Amino acid sequence: MNIGGRAHTAAEAEAIALAGFPFVEISLLDAHAFHGGELHRLQALAENHGIMYLAHGPEEGDALDPDRLRSGYLPQIRSLIDCAAELNVQVFTLHFWIDKRFIPGPVIEKKILLLHELADYAHGRRVQLCVENLSEQAADLGAAFEEIATLGMTLDIGHGQLLSGCNTAYEFASRYPGRIRHVHAHDNRGGNSPGDDLHLPIGQGVIDFAAILQCLKLRGFDGTITVEVKPEHLATGSAILQRIWREATI
Repeated sequence: MNIGGRAHTAAEAEAIALAGFPFVEISLLDAHAFHGGELHRLQALAENHGIMYLAHGPEEGDALDPDRLRSGYLPQIRSLIDCAAELNVQVFTLHFWIDKRFIPGPVIEKKILLLHELADYAHGRRVQLCVENLSEQAADLGAAFEEIATLGMTLDIGHGQLLSGCNTAYEFASRYPGRIRHVHAHDNRGGNSPGDDLHLPIGQGVIDFAAILQCLKLRGFDGTITVEVKPEHLATGSAILQRIWREATI
């Protein structure tokens, strides 16, 4: 199990690398800006510090408009997957909201088709595309996983605590252990709105990380975890998760 940090700029990525973390999850939002200077700086960091990169794409915008997603978001993500390939990114995480409580069935069907195209494109560029859970229950992703063989999942433990009586990480780990390629870890106090997604330091909310990591370990997960907190809380969060992981039994 490897732990890294989230960076929105090359400067933040450098700080994470200098702190000794093995990988950085970098935000890839604009292909033009990436080629305008970020690429070479990030490549130099990888060469000088031996780090690897994961990537996180931009928000999808209007999640209820698949036609706009096809005309604008799909080509945008394809161009960013190209950027990820240049950086030898291992995992590209995408927000693609398909919660049946909020997204109509016909819209979800069209969005799964789009997601299939993106997953195939990423696979051809040797990049693992992962969809991140937002408010979805495990069953909401079932159709996408059934339809798209190459699609992975970034399990966001913090998001799992929202709009749910029990953290959905347990159900995702039970139903789709082979799809979970990456994990996001941050804390919150539960809730029912985007404003409750607090990204608190590990241990300052209500999430039972020990039980969830135990569940993941029992189901064979041994991959990468991004601690999605403010930079000043990254080292402490990493230490807590490493201790929990060592103490978890299989």
